[in-house]
Amino acid sequence: MTFRVTVRDHMMIAHSLRGEVFGPAQQLHGATYVVDATFAAADLDEAGIVVDIGRAMEQLKAALADLTYRNLDDVESLAGLNTSTEELARLVADRLADRAHAGLLGRPAEQLSGIEVTLRESHIAWASYERAL
Repeated sequence: MTFRVTVRDHMMIAHSLRGEVFGPAQQLHGATYVVDATFAAADLDEAGIVVDIGRAMEQLKAALADLTYRNLDDVESLAGLNTSTEELARLVADRLADRAHAGLLGRPAEQLSGIEVTLRESHIAWASYERAL
């Protein structure tokens, strides 16, 4: 049995992708991602929740803050990373995991079983990354 809570935000970015497999996306282009972050726990806390939804929304927004409205090709911390949808989902999930371990979700990270982040490029294409806590 697993309980899950999902919060949603979005980010608008520009980037280019390396590799012939990306065809025209090798050129600088923009993307608007709908970002879903799902937090999972085997049981509910004493308040009857997985995480505080308000805090989860704040932390998702914070995890996206330095990516939003940016050309990711120019972000120094992403140098060398091919910023595919899959890689960005992992990056956001790892940032949220760090925030969970810092106690910013209103529940200790060790009481959560995992985080899944889904970046939706459109209504027909998306990628997800799931990680344990």
